[in-house]
Amino acid sequence: MQMASAAGAPQPNLLDRAQAARSAEERGEGRDREDQQSESRRPDFPSPRCGEEARRPPPTSPVSAPSVGGARGGGVRLSGGEDYAAGAGRFPIRAKGDGTSGAMATPSPAKSMGDPGITPLSPTHIQQKDTDQNAQTGASFIVVVAIDFGTTSSGYAYAFVKEPECIHTMRRWEGGDPGVSNQKTPTTILLTPDRKFHSFGYAARDFYHDLDPTESKQWLYLEKFKMKLHTTANLSIDTELHAANGKKVKALDIFAYALAFFKEQALKELSDQAGADFDNADVRWVITVPAIWKMPAKQFMREAAYKASLVCRENPEQLIIALEPEAASIYCRKLRLHQMVDLGAKTSMNGYSPTDNVGSVMTQGDRYVVVDCGGGTVDLTVHQIRMPEGHLKELYKASGGPYGSIGIDYEFEKLLCKIFGQDFIDQFKIKRPAAWVDLMIAFESRKRAAAPDRTNPLNINLPFSFIDYYKKFRGHSVEHALRKSNVDFVKWSSQGMLRMSPDAMNALFKPTIDHIIQHLRELFDKPEVTDIKFLFLVGGFAESPLLQRAVQDMLQGRSRIIIPHDVGLTILKGAVLFGLDPGVIKVRRSPLTYGVGVLNRFVEGKHPPEKLLVKDGTRWCTDVFDTFISADQSVALGETVKRSYTPAKPSQQVIVIHIYCSEKERVAFISDPGVRKCGTLRLDLSGTEAPAPGVRREIQTLMQFGDTEIRAMALDVSTSRSVKASIDFLSQ
Repeated sequence: MQMASAAGAPQPNLLDRAQAARSAEERGEGRDREDQQSESRRPDFPSPRCGEEARRPPPTSPVSAPSVGGARGGGVRLSGGEDYAAGAGRFPIRAKGDGTSGAMATPSPAKSMGDPGITPLSPTHIQQKDTDQNAQTGASFIVVVAIDFGTTSSGYAYAFVKEPECIHTMRRWEGGDPGVSNQKTPTTILLTPDRKFHSFGYAARDFYHDLDPTESKQWLYLEKFKMKLHTTANLSIDTELHAANGKKVKALDIFAYALAFFKEQALKELSDQAGADFDNADVRWVITVPAIWKMPAKQFMREAAYKASLVCRENPEQLIIALEPEAASIYCRKLRLHQMVDLGAKTSMNGYSPTDNVGSVMTQGDRYVVVDCGGGTVDLTVHQIRMPEGHLKELYKASGGPYGSIGIDYEFEKLLCKIFGQDFIDQFKIKRPAAWVDLMIAFESRKRAAAPDRTNPLNINLPFSFIDYYKKFRGHSVEHALRKSNVDFVKWSSQGMLRMSPDAMNALFKPTIDHIIQHLRELFDKPEVTDIKFLFLVGGFAESPLLQRAVQDMLQGRSRIIIPHDVGLTILKGAVLFGLDPGVIKVRRSPLTYGVGVLNRFVEGKHPPEKLLVKDGTRWCTDVFDTFISADQSVALGETVKRSYTPAKPSQQVIVIHIYCSEKERVAFISDPGVRKCGTLRLDLSGTEAPAPGVRREIQTLMQFGDTEIRAMALDVSTSRSVKASIDFLSQ
């Protein structure tokens, strides 16, 4: 695939062009595509259609389209109540049922009278039919394009709605490394010294490698940056990444540049196939993320997609966030038996016909585990087959951790620091960033050769600039450093290479693999995880013989270990299938407990005395956690949690309610240990009619927790008109 124009030429700024196209469209300044192409060597790509063509629900729809995160900007906070004013605060009205409850807008209204909140009137759960909006089949789109945005490598695949069984993977990328499949491209991105997009993937890596060392220090090169979204405690739109030269750049820009690049590549390939420009409005986009990612990271990816004009904010359902192990699970069910390896079988799948697929071997109620071993994370999910449709039910909440293959890279770096000194390695990475990339590429190819029964050593090329810079830095040779380091299992080769014994390489794998095996043991000890028929090992790291052997030793034949032949593309192909049928997973487990803070009537002996708040003779208990859904609770696709809220004043335009979460299943108060504010629910009442005088306004809010993202819808009960509702997990 053509990933760069003439060598060395900066690429057009994809993000700037996407934003300019969007702005021009909003101003009514659109020009035809051929005129735009004449001004650029690469085809411009249109912004998503966001008007009537964006397939938005009509304004009279009784329930608004599900909002998927992304309420950007501020809003006034609301307190419920009628005339219970006290300083700046108000107190909630008396609600239906036993006493009053109100959403908290401050950690403890008993101590800070600023804004005790609003009133949930009627908590209920509603089971809706599968025809709910979040279970659309995608029939309104011509093609589904999935982007597997990986920690170490990325790519895209697509399928036309009329040919769902025929999944096309992206055209071959330029470049590649010996012994490494180049079906996908490295997740590397290069910006020019003035921070404009230059190239992505092999093209970025190779161009950066060829730069003069003094010049390369001015360019911004980033790799393995996806994990920042998982490891950043307070992820926000302003979160920054560090380029190889140490300079900071906004993470949102980098992710948007990457998505804009994939959008252009995919649309160009589709246009070439169709023989005419392919309209982005005809594409349903799918982006994969680890299942263990929290809501802020998922919303961050969605915000990056909006910024890249992959889809527009007014048409959020054009983009689906897919969970990586779920995508793998969907694909693995459809595998033919000749497309996989059964680690425990001497023959291919115990004599079953190679034209059978796994689904035909599975029966009603069969359970299986998918272990997605990627570059940054390892994700585990447990599914059960429900016949006859083959729908899936999640049996235990997704789990895992940052145990991907880059952990081995970190161990190698620690080894280098032990031999050559932390101070030298830190300086070398800054002063010779391109050479450091070369060294890690050399290590990557040898890492893939590690195996349990290997006896011959592995040689890793040291770049000349490493040897030269070390001598200038220390005043003695690399060979001298190795002799003095007391690291017996790494020797110096006269050919300019580090010679590692197989045991030395295996030792680099051990901490990461030990984490994975420990997590697998804990998972299989859960009462929900019994009678597992298959364990599917997927993701790029699943190709490691060392990991395969460790999983075999742990399971001891309890489950059949299946590895797809195209193990690195399993998630990508599964994400396409998910985009074609988003309703295939009917039941999920909530990863966290979610709720809001409310005021309840104070009950002596039940509520702690320090939570007592007396106002106008009424005794309230503050900080009560009103649970929407509990951690590991089973929730069906389309199932909603309903709450009703009422504004403090008839003229009020915005309601903002703070959402709290916890990893614990049972939570009593928002002040409990482990409970944190994680998001805001925003109800925009502008554009809706105020009720008649004396009539209390009721805003009925529906929240869906059974999809890959939390969604919100709202309805003005008095007028039956939709209210714009959104949940924001990033602006905390």
